[in-house]
Amino acid sequence: MGMQTEFSFTLPKGYVDREGALHRDGVMRLATARDEIEPLRDPRVNGPEDPYLTILVLSRVITRLGSLPRLSTQDVEGFFAADLAFCQDLYGIINFGDPADVVRLQQSVLPPEPDPEPEPEPAAEEVEQVAEPAKAKPASSSPRRRGRIEEVSNAAES
Repeated sequence: MGMQTEFSFTLPKGYVDREGALHRDGVMRLATARDEIEPLRDPRVNGPEDPYLTILVLSRVITRLGSLPRLSTQDVEGFFAADLAFCQDLYGIINFGDPADVVRLQQSVLPPEPDPEPEPEPAAEEVEQVAEPAKAKPASSSPRRRGRIEEVSNAAES
């Protein structure tokens, strides 16, 4: 089995393009050194701490989002804050963390799956058993809350 270089994801909110179409499912690939170096040469970036660097890097490593074949910087600029934060976290996990954490990250931002439809209860005269009290569902872990906007880590600083 080879190394995984692409990771599927679903944005928490979704990107709404100029035509009003919603795009939520995408693919992010591992970053290369060039993905982190080239954006530093962009005239819109004023150094390695510039927040715009995040936009440029994400536009390079998100290889697909919904029906969009390629993302531009303008597309990433249009992300809702929750989606931008999610992509920053995903970028950090797949490039610098444990890829097994991708599933936990994804689960933390998506709503839980709905419970399956209950089966119809048998008629009261058919069942003479005493019903057991309902068991409480275990508390689900709350989604991760970001205290502030964080920048994508720079590999040179690590």
